Amino acid sequence: MRSANITDAIGNTPLVELPAFSPRSGVRLFAKLEGNNPTGSVKDRIARAMVQSALDDGTMTPGKTVLEPTSGNTGISLAMLVRRLGYRFVAVMPESVSPERVQLLEAYGAEIVFSPGEEGSNGAIVVAKKMAAEDDGYLMLYQYGNEANPLAHYETTAPEIIRDLPEITHFVAGLGTGGTLMGVGRRLKEFNPAIEIIAAAPDPNDLIQGLRSLEDGFVPPILDLKMLDARSLVGSEESFRMTAALLEREGIFAGVSSGAVLAAALRVAERLERANIVCLFADGGWKYLSTGLWTRDYAKLRESVEGKVWW
Repeated sequence: MRSANITDAIGNTPLVELPAFSPRSGVRLFAKLEGNNPTGSVKDRIARAMVQSALDDGTMTPGKTVLEPTSGNTGISLAMLVRRLGYRFVAVMPESVSPERVQLLEAYGAEIVFSPGEEGSNGAIVVAKKMAAEDDGYLMLYQYGNEANPLAHYETTAPEIIRDLPEITHFVAGLGTGGTLMGVGRRLKEFNPAIEIIAAAPDPNDLIQGLRSLEDGFVPPILDLKMLDARSLVGSEESFRMTAALLEREGIFAGVSSGAVLAAALRVAERLERANIVCLFADGGWKYLSTGLWTRDYAKLRESVEGKVWW
């Protein structure tokens, strides 16, 4: 598909069936591969929408520095977009994020302020809000409370899914800001109220990069829990195991949150006789190579589940 520029290349990502994970013939699973976006993640969609909204309402003016708390992907997307427009960008992120994310941000010209790793993305939010309050030269787009976030998915992600699979019965995505689940969920339920929306979230006191545990005490303002039909809690070990299985069994090189989403989708699949389940895989595996998941540690993970059914 021809695009006028890199911004226009955002979206229209593939929807790929996962036959190796189907528990029975009437239950089909599909992956929405958001790693195919220009900077490698679903966050390109919301970054474009938030920047355009700020330009349209006049809050993004020359001389402003765009500031955003992020675990990595939104920051990378914003860094790419605002650099093209000639703006400075500062990302506030936990010091525990993968080195690939830091390297990508630096490649796009971003400045990075690190928050304590043990405080996760909640700590990054606190630091960024303090910086914005103390310096009016910053413009914080604030993905957790920006209505352009779910609107981007309502206007782009969901219509793509409906176009490619109008028979969809379930949608499963990771719980991060809540924007994907809210935007896609609202549009899908307008299309067919029977479609179920399931959030994959980390077990309490467990960490999966890119996902949020509501038990931490912070509920993103854009998140409406009434939109969800279920919330499936997944541990980090299971998430890593399923991420490795995706590459082994389907050749899909996805990020670790995608393993959590697949695990949650398989829990749904095992109780159904007929279904078309769409899993949104937020990014590719490139930003997680330093985990060793696909090298020596991968062999250990594979041994740990040999002979077991993974769903």
